[in-house]
Amino acid sequence: MARIVCTGMLIVLLNALVGCQSVDRGEGQLIPRSSRQIGPASVVNIADTSEVDLVEKMSVNRQAYRQGLELLAGYYMRTGNNMKLEWAQKELAALDTMPKYNYIIEAIEASANLKVSASIPEADDLYYEAEEIDKEAGTLPIFKNENQLRLALEKYNEVIKKFPASDKIDDAAYNAGDIYEYLKDYTIALLYFKRTFQWDPETPHPARFRAARILDQRLHRNAEALQLYQQAVKIEGQFDRYREWREFAEKRIKELQKIDESGN
Repeated sequence: MARIVCTGMLIVLLNALVGCQSVDRGEGQLIPRSSRQIGPASVVNIADTSEVDLVEKMSVNRQAYRQGLELLAGYYMRTGNNMKLEWAQKELAALDTMPKYNYIIEAIEASANLKVSASIPEADDLYYEAEEIDKEAGTLPIFKNENQLRLALEKYNEVIKKFPASDKIDDAAYNAGDIYEYLKDYTIALLYFKRTFQWDPETPHPARFRAARILDQRLHRNAEALQLYQQAVKIEGQFDRYREWREFAEKRIKELQKIDESGN
């Protein structure tokens, strides 16, 4: 008798689960590609709008889109409309996989004339938080968690944006440059390494060496690389901890000078 009851309950549960699945795939309800922009786009006078304003507006719209889908999914879940719930969940899943870019590069927005000034507790806390996230991404190059690195980047950039007078901006720029170089964004990494020694000419980081190497080996801008290698040897190369960097730079200086003399 108990077995019959259990079997009956199992059948009821299976029927309930099957009933929850949507028969319709919703393919006929997909908006055609040529019709996905309904009506004319709103006219924006670009001359009167900054890039920051445009990006902020786009970010707000991006968040509103997600919130709208989440509200729809919640409504269909409450009303038991499994077919439309599945559609909303699919669209949310697609939104999660779609690449989304941070169009503002803080090292561009921040002036090259910034100077490290004072210890600001809030900036220090934010910087150390970024460092912890950075460390959590891992230490082995091929096993680093890239999403974790991007979270650290957000924090380093926040230090630069919110606390431009902090004595942590050169540290934040250097660490951000290191992440950008790891992610193969070489021109952006170069900018952050340059900002490091522009903001603090006596920075403890080998930023000139790192910038020169990118110019040399990634961007092949030999004349700029040669000049920066020479500066790096003179300024950063005086420290014993950068002996290997100095030796590498001195070797590349000789090689680049030969290339320059040969005209190749």
